[in-house]
Amino acid sequence: MQVITIGIDLAKNVFQVHGVDANDKVIFNKPLRRSQVLPFFAELAPCLIGMEACASAHYWARELKKLGHSVRMMPAKDVMAYVKRGKNDAIDAAACCEAVRRPTVRTVPVKTPEQQAQLMQHRVRELLIGQRTQSINALRSHLAELGIVAAQGYEGLKVLLAIVADSSDTRLPEHARASLSALVAQIASCQAEIGAIDKRLLAQHRKCEDSKRLETIPSIGVIGATAIVATVPDASIFKTGRDFASWIGIVPREDSTGGKRRLGPISKQGDRYLRRLLIVGAFAVLRQARAHPEKYPWVTQLLARKPAKVVAVAIANKTARIAWALLTKKENYRVQTNAVA
Repeated sequence: MQVITIGIDLAKNVFQVHGVDANDKVIFNKPLRRSQVLPFFAELAPCLIGMEACASAHYWARELKKLGHSVRMMPAKDVMAYVKRGKNDAIDAAACCEAVRRPTVRTVPVKTPEQQAQLMQHRVRELLIGQRTQSINALRSHLAELGIVAAQGYEGLKVLLAIVADSSDTRLPEHARASLSALVAQIASCQAEIGAIDKRLLAQHRKCEDSKRLETIPSIGVIGATAIVATVPDASIFKTGRDFASWIGIVPREDSTGGKRRLGPISKQGDRYLRRLLIVGAFAVLRQARAHPEKYPWVTQLLARKPAKVVAVAIANKTARIAWALLTKKENYRVQTNAVA
């Protein structure tokens, strides 16, 4: 009997596949080693394959598409609704097979290797920034144990770096200087790598029309523009700007019942990296609005009624909707006439 739909539970070494025919009869539910996956699907007639959008999912989706199959990646939360009871690979594969046939289940577009490479730069940059911060905090804490404290910020850090580099400073014992020199070298290495990634991102930004369009928005810079383009290559997959903002997780979480609408804090159910970039950019707009209230009347009026953090989230929400509009309409940002007046 011909297999029509297959659910696959991805893993590192042992994969689980669950296949059914047109009458929903289970044809197989068995494990496969990593080396057996592609040969197994190469022998099957083209069918619908469902899998969770998890680690390595984009790679397997591309490889299975090359074999002629139709592949749909689904958010793990949507698949979880079809897990009957318990938790094992066979049950997860069956849930993928069940969920992929439902018209209401959302799907995730398959990224190309180039798109993944662009997004990978942001992930590595974020990791390096965290490692740099960790090393700086360790350097400050170790020197504080010896009574050496400097001001916060880059100027204070330069003072500490100079102390470690000065071999004539007797406040540092010999072994302490040798250990802290390793931290200083790690800070310099992370800084150099971050700078190299920033240069590559700037070069890609200058070649990408969509990225340059996004930079025209007041609260979005080069990092934010390239991150949005790398994460969402095709903004038309979202029907409205609100759908895009909801996907990022900067819309109110709703808990309504009995005809009473209740809106809570933001859902935070989306891309954490994009959400943070948009909110950080929103705080930059807040600083400009406080310095020049005549240029940002909407923000100024909102600041009179709401706390600054709430206003920042509102600006981030509006920015996400504007970004969706620019990407779908292929236009640049235009400042409102009444705002300039």
